[in-house]
Amino acid sequence: MPFRSDRSVRTARSGTVPHDAVHHPVFARYYARFSAGAERRMGLGALRDRMLAGLSGRVIEIGAGNGLNFAHYPSAVSEVVAIEPERYLRQLAVEAALRSEVPVDVAPGAAEALPVKSEAFDAAVLSLVLCSVRDVPRALGELQRVLRPGGQVRFLEHGRGGGRVMTFTQRAMDRTVWPALSGGCHVSREPVAALRAAGFTLGPYRRLLVPEHGPPLPSSYCALGTAWRPVQ
Repeated sequence: MPFRSDRSVRTARSGTVPHDAVHHPVFARYYARFSAGAERRMGLGALRDRMLAGLSGRVIEIGAGNGLNFAHYPSAVSEVVAIEPERYLRQLAVEAALRSEVPVDVAPGAAEALPVKSEAFDAAVLSLVLCSVRDVPRALGELQRVLRPGGQVRFLEHGRGGGRVMTFTQRAMDRTVWPALSGGCHVSREPVAALRAAGFTLGPYRRLLVPEHGPPLPSSYCALGTAWRPVQ
């Protein structure tokens, strides 16, 4: 049920958020096809189940993409506000929201300027999004703002990993053509360190390879876990 009438969501109709904060039409179509197949082939569907298990209350999802998380939210979630800046992916997310068993609002917006009220959410979800955010510290500052004190962050993010050769390769990719070819993605960022630097309290998390089997790719080094906004 996209664009429900919740006052905490300032949708595109209010004029506060541009419709196309991000515009990658070619990559968005490639990503939509690739990501659907990766759910089973690379085990991402099972990882989404683990990431979202036990969530409840109001949830904000940053960079919802084509809405692949929506089918994995537990029934205790009362509402998901899904922010997606890319137009084509947002359209797919709206379609996924209509099929979801929990209420989902899909809205345009950028991670660095979330179109929602402060302290409005019990939890936040970061799923393969920090790699492509333009300003990670600012985006995580916004996440601190919109979470209630004690609110939790569930994350599944990829970043720097492997030995010296792999990390050199990742950095070289980020400095050259990779972000332009992949919708702004960077493979050498450190999402766990970024969450800690932004003031979140890190809970349990684990490092893993995606896919689990086969030779690792520059984007294979992932972290799955939980963090919290401190109460004070």
